[in-house]
Amino acid sequence: MTRARSWTALVPVVAALACAACGYALVGRGAGSLPAHVKRIGVPAFQNRSTTPDLDRVLTEAVRDEFRSRGRYEIVADSTGVDALLTVIIQSATQEPAGFTATSQASRYVVTVSASTEFKIANDSKPPETPRILVTDEYEVAGGAGVVDLATLFAQDRNVLQRLARTFATQLVSRILDNF
Repeated sequence: MTRARSWTALVPVVAALACAACGYALVGRGAGSLPAHVKRIGVPAFQNRSTTPDLDRVLTEAVRDEFRSRGRYEIVADSTGVDALLTVIIQSATQEPAGFTATSQASRYVVTVSASTEFKIANDSKPPETPRILVTDEYEVAGGAGVVDLATLFAQDRNVLQRLARTFATQLVSRILDNF
């Protein structure tokens, strides 16, 4: 086969790959999934029914930051004067030992946060989205020290709470944007 014929044979393959690449975007990070009129989203402080103090504040801020990182929306703490409203009730936050040291102390925990959410677009006859979100992550405990509750775990390592909050926020905001 001559060099010219080789290139001719590649043209359809290259064209097909180029067409397949058109429209590629990361889920939830594309051109915006919400209706065009949604510019201002209310994200009031989450309600915390768990026994973990401060969880509501950290998760609320993480979700607001995640929406802001999408660059298309003004995020406010108000529930009035907005184009859409997100309300979240943190139902529970639990930890379970997932790994142990040679002396049978917990060295790793699985942390689970469960929350009910409602996302409603103003003046929309469509019922609000009300998914339940369950976020689970695993954490090492420094020095194999036992943890009695989540507040202790979060106090021992503030990064644990921040990582959990980022995971929660990313999953929740992506779910909202992907559903519209």
